[in-house]
Amino acid sequence: MAIEIMLSKLGEGAVTSLVIFVLTLVFSLPLGLFVSFGRMAKNPVIQNIVKIYISIMRGTPLMLQLMVINFGPYYILGLQNTPDWKNTAVAIGFILNYAAYFAEIYRGGIEAMPNGQYEAAQILGYSKGQTFLRIILPQVIKTILPSVTNELITLVKDTSLAFTIGIMEMFTVAKALASSQVSMLPFVFAGIFYYIFNFIVAFVMERMEKKMNYYR
Repeated sequence: MAIEIMLSKLGEGAVTSLVIFVLTLVFSLPLGLFVSFGRMAKNPVIQNIVKIYISIMRGTPLMLQLMVINFGPYYILGLQNTPDWKNTAVAIGFILNYAAYFAEIYRGGIEAMPNGQYEAAQILGYSKGQTFLRIILPQVIKTILPSVTNELITLVKDTSLAFTIGIMEMFTVAKALASSQVSMLPFVFAGIFYYIFNFIVAFVMERMEKKMNYYR
């Protein structure tokens, strides 16, 4: 197989990996913030439900979660899976999994804020919502960026787990090409892709950290 054809097929898989990454990032970050509110809720019922959700998401393999979401409707409810369901299942699985991790990162950042800032904002006439959005959240984002960066780098590599339910992402395509061509070259190209992808993510996040490091 010509290198051009191999790169074309790997490129198709790379696009799939990129789509999984972007969808997970766009939806899990805001969902994680919402989940963190539930984790810190004063209502013990809400707090315990959220704690159980986070515990399950962090305590079981993402691969298993993808399989449950993909095959669960059929084996549990007897519903026939549509051809596009596996794409939806991958999105749901990744978003729910990473939202749990981001929730704990948000919680750590929010709880690290001194109570004096809330009191000062109240004296200045800020509502609770205004205090959080204008004063607390910007500082939380600045504080948690290194932890978020680590999760994003892990996410890039975790996109390969989509093969569990038959999604032809980058790594799955590389395995198929390596098997059919009896060559390590597809794995080399895949490794280069993952490295460049993670390098870009790390570079962008580092730029964001420097931009928000306004005290220096």
